[in-house]
Amino acid sequence: MSAITGSQPTTEPPAPEERGPGLAGRIAALPGDIARHWSDYLYILPALGIMLVVIAYPIFYTVRLSFYSTPANLAMDDKIWIGLDNYRRILTSDSFRSVTRNTLEWTVFSTFFAYVIGLGAALVIQREFPGRSIVRGVLLIPWVISYVSAAYIWKWLYHSDYGLINDTLIRLNIVDQNINILDNIHRALPALIIANIWKEFPFAMIMLLAGLQGVPDQLHRAAKVDGAGTWARFWHITMPQLKSVSVVTILLLMLTNLNSFTLVWVMTGGGPAGSTDIWITQIYQLAFGRTRFGVASAYSVILFLIMMALGYFYVKALTRGDAEREGA
Repeated sequence: MSAITGSQPTTEPPAPEERGPGLAGRIAALPGDIARHWSDYLYILPALGIMLVVIAYPIFYTVRLSFYSTPANLAMDDKIWIGLDNYRRILTSDSFRSVTRNTLEWTVFSTFFAYVIGLGAALVIQREFPGRSIVRGVLLIPWVISYVSAAYIWKWLYHSDYGLINDTLIRLNIVDQNINILDNIHRALPALIIANIWKEFPFAMIMLLAGLQGVPDQLHRAAKVDGAGTWARFWHITMPQLKSVSVVTILLLMLTNLNSFTLVWVMTGGGPAGSTDIWITQIYQLAFGRTRFGVASAYSVILFLIMMALGYFYVKALTRGDAEREGA
C-alpha cells in the first residue's frame, strides 16, 4: 500500500526493554514469596536456625554493645549506655586515621599486586610447555600452606640477625650490616604486604586461569590473521573476556585483606609503634588487650558495613553474569 501511495512505510517503535525489579522491590516481595513457598522453607529451617544462633545473634549483640561503655569490672550487666559516643570517639581519634591509612595501603597494594602477579602466572601456565604440571604445583604452595606457617616463614626470612634476606644481601656485598625490617616503622608494613602478596597471588592465578580457559581461541586466531600483535590481542580480547572473573577476584581479595588478621598479628602484632596496625588487629587489641568491648564493637560495626558494601557488589557481579547468560 505504501508503494502505491508513495508514503513511507510506518515502523513501530521498539518495545521498551523490560527490567527486573530493583533491590527494594525484591525485598518488598520477599514476605509474599515466603508465604507462597512456606513448605519449601521447612527443609532449610534447621540451617536457618543455626545461622541465627552463630551469625545473626552475634551481629545483633555486637551492634547493641557498640552503644555501651564497658565498666571496669567487665560485668556486662553494669554496662553504661552512651549512644553514639563510641563511634564519635573512633572517627575523631588520631589512631583511627593512622590505622585507616595502614588498612588502605595494606588492602590496595596487596589486592593490586596479587591480581597482577596472579594474572601473569595464569598466562604463563595456560600455555603448553615441559614441566607445566610441576610449575603449577609449585605456584600453588603459598596458597596451600596455612597463614601461621607462612607468617613464621617470612618472619624468619626478615629476621635482622639470622634471616635469609639479610644474609644474602651481605654475601652479595649489597649492604655492610644487617637491616632491621620488621623492627623498622617504615619497612614493616611494606614487608608484610610482600608476604601477603606471596600468600594470595595463587588464588588470583586459579581464578584467572579458569577465566582464560573460557576465552574463545578463534578470536585470537582471527585477530592474528588481521595483523593484531600480542599486546593488542591481550588488551582487546583477553582482558574484556576476563572482566567478570576479574571483578569477582578483586572483590574477594579485598574482602580477604580487610579481614586478614593472622599474618599481621603473628609477624608484628601491629607494631612497631602501631606502624602495621590495621582495623582487624586494632579491634582485637581494643577488645582483648584493653577490654574496651564497646569501642571494639563500634569498630567492628564500621568494618562490617564496609565489608557488606563490598559483598553487595560481589553478589551483584555474580548475578550480572547469570543475567547475561540468561538473556543470551
